[in-house]
Amino acid sequence: MRLFVALSLPDPVRWQLRLLCGGLPTTKWVPPENFHITLRFLGELDGREMDYVDAALAGIRAPGFTLRLAEVGHFASGGRVKAIWAGVAKEPALMHLQEKIESAVVRAGLPPEGQNYRPHVTLARPKDPPPHKLQQYLAMHNLFRSEPFEVTQFTLFSSHLGGETPIYHAERSYDLSTSYAYRQARA
Repeated sequence: MRLFVALSLPDPVRWQLRLLCGGLPTTKWVPPENFHITLRFLGELDGREMDYVDAALAGIRAPGFTLRLAEVGHFASGGRVKAIWAGVAKEPALMHLQEKIESAVVRAGLPPEGQNYRPHVTLARPKDPPPHKLQQYLAMHNLFRSEPFEVTQFTLFSSHLGGETPIYHAERSYDLSTSYAYRQARA
């Protein structure tokens, strides 16, 4: 089963992101139901490996926090645009959670990620957009800011490929602490 760990987004934020999807030719836009912030891609795991990862993720203790999406940008490789994304405003608690997830899955037997974590929501996968159109799109949306939203859990998702867009299924969710005592103990 193809798996990843991510944060789901509340519907109001999904709708804000949906307004960014369009106006760029030769681009495949991600449907709003697939918007998420990946914390760790796991890849293909068998049932036993999934059980180990599930147990490791269930042992994570971290506080909930508030996030806000901020800015729109793109990833490129070899001179080609690979993805258009909405970034995440700097939040130390998010980075702390991602580090805990990385440590947990490595303890469960998966290899380390091997690249720096850059939180984002993928909006689109362009197919050679005209450079001037891409620059116009990015300039038009560079001041994007979502409403702040509370993060109270993270989720282990399966990804089923084969159709026009992947289908994501929440396999299990893991609650984050919202208690004042826990936040004080971490301070």
